[in-house]
Amino acid sequence: MKRHYTILFVLLIFLSSCSNKEYYLFSYFTSNGEDGLHLAASSDGYHWKALNHGRSLLTPEIGKEKLMRDPDITQGPDGVFHMVWTCGWQEKGIGYASSEDLMNWSEQQYIPVMEHEPLAKNCWAPEVTYNPDNDNFIIYWSTTVPGRFPATESSSEDGNNHRIYYVTTKNFKIFSETALLYDQGFNVIDASIYQYDEGWFMLLKDETLDPPEKNLKVAFSKEPTGPFSGPSEPITGDYWAEGPTALRIDGKWIIYFDKYRQGAFGAVQSNDLKNWKDISGQVSFPEGIRHGTAFSVDKNSYESLIIAN
Repeated sequence: MKRHYTILFVLLIFLSSCSNKEYYLFSYFTSNGEDGLHLAASSDGYHWKALNHGRSLLTPEIGKEKLMRDPDITQGPDGVFHMVWTCGWQEKGIGYASSEDLMNWSEQQYIPVMEHEPLAKNCWAPEVTYNPDNDNFIIYWSTTVPGRFPATESSSEDGNNHRIYYVTTKNFKIFSETALLYDQGFNVIDASIYQYDEGWFMLLKDETLDPPEKNLKVAFSKEPTGPFSGPSEPITGDYWAEGPTALRIDGKWIIYFDKYRQGAFGAVQSNDLKNWKDISGQVSFPEGIRHGTAFSVDKNSYESLIIAN
């Protein structure tokens, strides 16, 4: 009888660990983003397979160009998924939609986050981060406002001179005023913010062209709305990288990114967010994948998507 109890106990522990296991999804776009949202799935965070046979799951409907580039998906505490995206190369706003199952989406909305800036050129790579401390969502993106930061005016292609801006919201209907989130005296895009044991960290791309940087760095803060520290040394290698996104798996942070000149995806890994190891050879992604966001989901959400696609 004692042996039977032992076996039952071990089985319960196993089932409990299975129920707590995280599964992973990756939202991304292909080509110029004209066909919309793509999703990939992974049970381990290293090997990713395209869902829906690599076809789009949502067609873009807003913006002058009707694009859906850089789709970022974040799940709120109520289980609802919130997605923002770049809806055009020269828009003063971003796209937004929500979903309870990642298959059926709300009406797409245009959020005019930079319409108050007459000279603003763009709103690129928006992301959403949930702050449990005040039940707020932070939406942030990169924008060039010509003449705003003259010292680095010629630091990138096409006269772009980006900084990171943000708004906060509780319901994606009412938003705070737009504010500057990150300016450390260089051209910066592709911010992505995460909570960790000691506070918050931001992944970012140093977009400086001359002398060329085009690499990924990390900044730290006590709050997700800053102030953030100056950038770390580059965490990526001797290639141009962009679009960082992170998962914490088995106590290790994995940063995925687009090696966009090589037409490939890479990854680096760290235990402490300071020392990084390149693990690009250990990850695999769908062909044609571009800048996106990795996020974890529960078993039910994961299996529902797998079955449906």
